[in-house]
Amino acid sequence: MAKITRGLGAKAKLPAAKPIKKAAAQPGPARAARPKPSKMRPWTAAEVYEAFSRFRNANPEPKGELEHLNAYTLLVAVVLSAQATDAGVNRATRALFAVADTPEKMLALGEDRVRDYVKTIGLYRNKAKNVIALSAKLIAEFGGVVPRTRAEIESLPGAGRKTANVVLNMAYGEHTMAVDTHVFRIGNRTGLAPGKNPLEVELGLEKVIPSEFMLHAHHWLILHGRYICLARKPRCDVCLINDLCRWPEKTV
Repeated sequence: MAKITRGLGAKAKLPAAKPIKKAAAQPGPARAARPKPSKMRPWTAAEVYEAFSRFRNANPEPKGELEHLNAYTLLVAVVLSAQATDAGVNRATRALFAVADTPEKMLALGEDRVRDYVKTIGLYRNKAKNVIALSAKLIAEFGGVVPRTRAEIESLPGAGRKTANVVLNMAYGEHTMAVDTHVFRIGNRTGLAPGKNPLEVELGLEKVIPSEFMLHAHHWLILHGRYICLARKPRCDVCLINDLCRWPEKTV
């Protein structure tokens, strides 16, 4: 039997398509607009002073949580802490610093043995290489002493601006502001010093924080971000500066 096919003649026309009606948009639940950090009401000088007075009263002498013995071991610890926790770095460096607490001793230890000590830390291969390289540069160019300027510290392998600021502040008492992920979050979330990058936040904080607080300011902010103003579930109920914070989603 011949296969039956159906088709249209040359003059046949398809029926005109009916226009498709778009469904009317249904109104959704009203949502409060989230102000961008740049749109937040700036903190007044009095509010900033009050905030840091509270931090000082609660913790007059805050300490960094990276364990170290001197300026050199502090430098090494900060370099090792990139993309790692302070607790994890401390577990590795206790044994390392017991045998190598100077650039000369570290260089004598050698990259392979340094790598064995820090292998529990993320990116340990590259970090061990940097520790040996910065130790060699300290000996060759700085007499084995950690330099006291940001530019010179930043010239060391593995050391960036944050590393320099931590070392200058903790080892030499300079009024520097080290901006890590916690400080960056607080600067933007609270509206204290909003910025698109760590440098903008750093400069913003240095501009608004009174000099009398600057020695300990970065430690107060780091500890606040680490234990109170958490990234996912901030503990607004125990926050010292809840009433001053500009974050629209804070709880009271």
